[in-house]
Amino acid sequence: MFNIGDTVVYTLDGTKGVVIKVDNRLCQVKWKDHFISWEKYDLLELDELA
Repeated sequence: MFNIGDTVVYTLDGTKGVVIKVDNRLCQVKWKDHFISWEKYDLLELDELA
């Protein structure tokens, strides 16, 4: 499970972002280019280097 404020990596392309909202199995993420989207948990990994 992800928490608000976690830095995550989108597994399909390596883009990094910050979780701003969590709902069921979805996270709303603000990406480094300031784009915001809802993503499934399965497509995200916690950024261990952040």
